[in-house]
Amino acid sequence: MNRSKNVHVEPVRNGRGIVARRDFAAGQLVCRIRGKIVSAAAVWRYWDRDPQLAANCIRFDDEQFLNPHLQIGAFANHSCRPNAALVREGRTLALRAIASIGAGDEVTHDYATYIGADDVWTMRCNCGERACRGTVRRFDRLPERTLKRYMKLGAIPDFILRTR
Repeated sequence: MNRSKNVHVEPVRNGRGIVARRDFAAGQLVCRIRGKIVSAAAVWRYWDRDPQLAANCIRFDDEQFLNPHLQIGAFANHSCRPNAALVREGRTLALRAIASIGAGDEVTHDYATYIGADDVWTMRCNCGERACRGTVRRFDRLPERTLKRYMKLGAIPDFILRTR
């Protein structure tokens, strides 16, 4: 697993998650999410033998996914009110703060920002936020205000936006 002076994995509300070791201001790099780039077909094969492995794969572009298996990215949890966003940078994804994150805070992002309009995946949400949406769905089902905010922040990649 990635070792970092900035973050570590520890028990959180929903299992284990990424927790900040120091403070971050909005815009700062929190950590890089590394892993193996795999095809959509490979992710479907994962569902048969290890659904958790498949669920942890993050869409990387139109046809590929990043599999963070055994890396810190496998512990990146969702929140309906995230403090970070995933941003593609080269052959990795980066978690960048979109709000202040304090040392000891769980670093979360909104899974919907990487779920295209062409995807059927959903997840029951247990983030605990007062404004929890209840179910995580594809990005085009986000509340209009949230969608506009994420688009302004650059939190939804172009290849996801093109799926509309």
